[in-house]
Amino acid sequence: MIKAFQIIYHKRSGCRYKIMNPKIIVGEKAPDFTLISHSGKKVRLLDLINKKNIVLYFYPKDDSVGCTREACAFRNNYQIFKNVGAEVVGVSSDDVKTHRNFVSKYNLPFVLLSDEEKKIRKLYGATSRIGLIPVRITYIIDKKGIVRNIFKSQLKTKKHVDNAIEVLENIQKNLEDVS
Repeated sequence: MIKAFQIIYHKRSGCRYKIMNPKIIVGEKAPDFTLISHSGKKVRLLDLINKKNIVLYFYPKDDSVGCTREACAFRNNYQIFKNVGAEVVGVSSDDVKTHRNFVSKYNLPFVLLSDEEKKIRKLYGATSRIGLIPVRITYIIDKKGIVRNIFKSQLKTKKHVDNAIEVLENIQKNLEDVS
């Protein structure tokens, strides 16, 4: 039996991540979905993709130490994401009310989506392999809906932000070089 896997490489840190049987593969189209946001509105990924590059990050739980650090790092760098033509979207299995409180408490300028049934997490292969804590993983999706990068690290929350900025700056630079 042949086992499928994908190696994810982070240039700056030199870290390599091997994902067995990945659901999402760099270079392929990101699956579309619709979830409810912290404001109670339906948000469809395809509608966002048609406007901007997307930083789609899955995280375990609102108000936990690591997730708060990660969300605040995205918040603190939000203007950089806007400058490179990207929108940040967070997804966890917390309910809408919990998301609304988290957004308000930390003044988060981006949308958080509620995946209470964990269907989108499963669709994106962002489930826990061992234990109870869901995986922390970030997907960079370009305006054509193509997954350009995947970064996975449970503990290095700030690296999700640094990696996303680096990838988006490269996407923008490549577009400028073509023009």
